[in-house]
Amino acid sequence: MPFLVANRRTSAATLRKRHGAALQLDLTSRGPDPWMRFSPFYPHGGIPVPFSPGVVAASVEGIWQGLKVFEKADVDPARLAITTMHGLKRSSRTYGKVRGHRAGLTGTALLPYAEARQAIYLPAYRWVLEHRLADLVAQLRTLGATETVLLLDYETNCDPTDLSSPLSHAGLVKHYLDGTWPGDR
Repeated sequence: MPFLVANRRTSAATLRKRHGAALQLDLTSRGPDPWMRFSPFYPHGGIPVPFSPGVVAASVEGIWQGLKVFEKADVDPARLAITTMHGLKRSSRTYGKVRGHRAGLTGTALLPYAEARQAIYLPAYRWVLEHRLADLVAQLRTLGATETVLLLDYETNCDPTDLSSPLSHAGLVKHYLDGTWPGDR
C-alpha cells in the first residue's frame, strides 16, 4: 500500500474525498503523540550536529536554525538546546537577509540553501528516523502493508531539490519508507 503526503490544513472531508478511507496521521508538532515525534521541532536529544564533531542538539529544527547565518547574526548555539518546540525559528525580519548555513558551529564555509538542505537537514533528519524513531517507522511500515497511509504535514514539497517552497518532513518520511531517500540512488 502506498504512503501519501497531504496538507494538514485540508479538511478531513476533502481528504476523505481525495483519498478515500486512507489512514490519516498528523506528523506535525500539533499532531497527536506518538506521531508528533516525527516533527523536526520534537526534542529527541542527542542528535549529532553535522560538521561539528562531539556537538549534539535537541531537535533537527534547532540544528537548522542554529547553523543559519544572517547579515546581522551568525550561528546561534543556544538553538541547539531548546526542548520546548517553541522559540526555534530565526527570521530575516529580525536579523536581515539569510546568507547561508554555516558548515558546523565553528566552520568557515557558508553553504547555500540547496547545499545546506543536502548536507545539514537531510542527514540530521535521517539520523532521527534511524536512531530515535525506528520503532515508529516500523509501525508505519506495518500499517502501510495493509492500507494507504496519508502523512499530514504543513508542507507538501517532497523534493529536496525544489527550493520554491519549504521541504516537507512527511515527504522525507515517505521517501524513507519507500526506500527512495534523496541521494541514495
